[in-house]
Amino acid sequence: MSGAVRSLWWSARTGGRAPFDTAHLKVYYPAAARGGDAERLTGVFPPDPAGAPYPVVLFLSGVNVGQDSYRRFACLLAAAGFAVVTFDRVGELFGGQYGLTPGVDLDAARPGAYGSRPTCPAIPALLGALEELDGEGPLKGALDLERVALGGHSAGGTVALQSARFFPQVGAVFAWGAHTMVATMLGWPPGTVLPAQVTGPVLLGVGTQDGVIDGSADRYGEDPAARRDPVTRTFTEALPGGDHVLAVFEGANHFSIADPADPTAARAFLDRPATSGALEPFARLVTAFLGVHLRRDPAARTVMDRFDAATLTRSR
Repeated sequence: MSGAVRSLWWSARTGGRAPFDTAHLKVYYPAAARGGDAERLTGVFPPDPAGAPYPVVLFLSGVNVGQDSYRRFACLLAAAGFAVVTFDRVGELFGGQYGLTPGVDLDAARPGAYGSRPTCPAIPALLGALEELDGEGPLKGALDLERVALGGHSAGGTVALQSARFFPQVGAVFAWGAHTMVATMLGWPPGTVLPAQVTGPVLLGVGTQDGVIDGSADRYGEDPAARRDPVTRTFTEALPGGDHVLAVFEGANHFSIADPADPTAARAFLDRPATSGALEPFARLVTAFLGVHLRRDPAARTVMDRFDAATLTRSR
């Protein structure tokens, strides 16, 4: 492939009360510059045909974290031959507040309802929008919507874990700083870890300096000084049998895959200082993980096998 990454914009109606019913998507893809007048006048480059159609990564942001914070991460995945989709969607959060959110159906996370439907009702609308893009325009025929990964950060990773099995085209799930521990306000006993709604392999990434997860302990009825890490508990208690990976990055924090983290929004003020970076190594790990499970690429398995053994825990 040429190594160039380009992006284009799209929109999708995700339901709800106007004007809080629209997601604005950015699709990153491997591109092939040809130097024609159309590129010069529009800035739109065609997809590189060498790797098309591309497996699709639908990435769900953390609450009040703008999609541009994930641009560097998305570009690294796209450069490796994936079409990567991020989006911004302003909607209702809780308690009458509004903000950036992937969309969460809180009723779907309550006792008696959990596991009956996705907790992120925007996902089918986003997949439908990608079908439109694959059917017309610059990305016509370039998206392989039968090979899809759901990824996410923080709350976005949580709803990915809670929703994936309802979409048969989803072949893998990955998340950073996310778990399936559930708030007591929804009616669950303290310390409850819900079973992930996944049928395929899962990669969970977390940093040892994650202050945001610890800063949320009271939501789950726990003492942060005495509890076990919720991401590790999700890995050991919430996942069905399968080829799963837990990656713990020494010195990384909750916002280590965001570049930059916006200090005016979200809850980065709760984070501990990072003493090492995780964005690039986690992107390499995700690329290899998706290469194994979406592409069936033996070379990707070799990359994973060579990854720092101190970082990874595997469950087969």
